[in-house]
Amino acid sequence: MVSGTLALKNGYYYAVLSYQDAAGKRHQKWVSTGLPQKGNKRRAEQELIRIRSEFEIPLAAGELNSNMLFADYLDQWLEIVRARIKPATFGSYQGMVKSTIGPYFRKKELTLKELEARHIQQFYTEKLKTVTPNSVIHYHAVIYQALKYAMKTDMVPQNVAMKVDRPLGFQHDRQYLCPSRLQIQNILGAGNGAGNASSEVR
Repeated sequence: MVSGTLALKNGYYYAVLSYQDAAGKRHQKWVSTGLPQKGNKRRAEQELIRIRSEFEIPLAAGELNSNMLFADYLDQWLEIVRARIKPATFGSYQGMVKSTIGPYFRKKELTLKELEARHIQQFYTEKLKTVTPNSVIHYHAVIYQALKYAMKTDMVPQNVAMKVDRPLGFQHDRQYLCPSRLQIQNILGAGNGAGNASSEVR
């Protein structure tokens, strides 16, 4: 809760706000109303009400919240999951966040709560121009897990990564590049049938 009073400084009214941070430590902040003392007491009181209602208590350094940039959230999420996953997995996640995912979304200046499925889809589409589908699938895994944690801790109402169409990986593509034995038999069977039909026509 933020309380406030008026104070005079150098002949001008100031709103003096008092509040407690997340650790319970009390703070005080002086905000100028820009109003000189003479004849402005009522206006200063109205300005105090406005300043107090619009003031947001600063977040402690490192505190996760939905208003932080998604790129910053990813950095802090990495530190949270470091102790919960294998070192090799953490190294992989960290490498993707630091080199690719983080820089892309930092340029977009999207906060965690502003992030939508379309933004992630655009990221995948952009990256598919330069990397393999499997690489994008790995990016998807990181983003999905990060947003899953954000949803679990009530920072966002849903995991928007669930709405995104991820690309098909190499294993999926192989069915078109390398037909199975059954597919080959079917193709050969169809070919033989066609050949027999041709013989009959002759």
